[in-house]
Amino acid sequence: MNEPTLRKSRLALAGGLVIALAVGGTGFLIGRGTSPREVEPSAAPVTTAPVAAQPTPSLPDPRDLVKTRADLIALASQASDALASGQPLPEGVADLAGQRFELRLPFGCRGPSEAGSDSPMRWRYDADAKALRVHVSPVVWSSDGLRASEDGSASDVVAEGFWIPRPWTASEACPPSQDSVAPTGADAVTLPGQALAVAQFSGGAGQRLRDGKPYETVVRAAADEVPDGQGLRLRLRGRIGETADGTPVSCRQPAGPEQRPICIIAVTLNDVAIDNPRTGKSLATWTADRAGLADR
Repeated sequence: MNEPTLRKSRLALAGGLVIALAVGGTGFLIGRGTSPREVEPSAAPVTTAPVAAQPTPSLPDPRDLVKTRADLIALASQASDALASGQPLPEGVADLAGQRFELRLPFGCRGPSEAGSDSPMRWRYDADAKALRVHVSPVVWSSDGLRASEDGSASDVVAEGFWIPRPWTASEACPPSQDSVAPTGADAVTLPGQALAVAQFSGGAGQRLRDGKPYETVVRAAADEVPDGQGLRLRLRGRIGETADGTPVSCRQPAGPEQRPICIIAVTLNDVAIDNPRTGKSLATWTADRAGLADR
């Protein structure tokens, strides 16, 4: 019997190893193909919080919008143009009735009035008594100075209010100081060219006129609280009303078509106050009630 040589032994071992690897690999592949695969767990459903419905923003009530001096001047300008051109008032003007307004009228810009002055809007300081005396008289328009309704039913209407000084500017402050022929301390006068006013009309809902009774107050004031070049300001707050013919503004040309229209805006006053711009404080306030604007 022939003994195996070293070379033959090595070949036999290598062949056996190859056969073993082939059998093992085949078994691994068969087992992998037949074994159940692991199923990956499905992702948990993501829950989202319900989105709250956002309320639709509501538009502000036009009656809550506060009209300013510029708005009142624009209203009068529309009415003036309609009168001068022979056209009806623009659409929407009547809707202004009932809207709120706030207006400040400067006065006493040239300094204190002289003792005994009869200027309708004035102030004077008593240094010895440290007293600031203020006097504001409303203007009263009789039926002759107002435009009556077409049927003449407004022939006895009376209005009471104030001229708006310098109605060509939206500024509510005293005009800048300029060289003028008027001496310091001279009383301002109502010029024939006054063209715009605000007034309460007799018979208005919930109001009574003061019959020309002035707004007067006396307050203690130190020397550094005396009005300077800013003067004082008459503050009017309320709502736009209706004139005798049912519109918010009434214009007329008593001297003919070549005259600039004179317009009166109807208002219902809620309160009247006198402010001191130098201190930023109110000197007096008159509040409307069922009996009209009562003295403070």
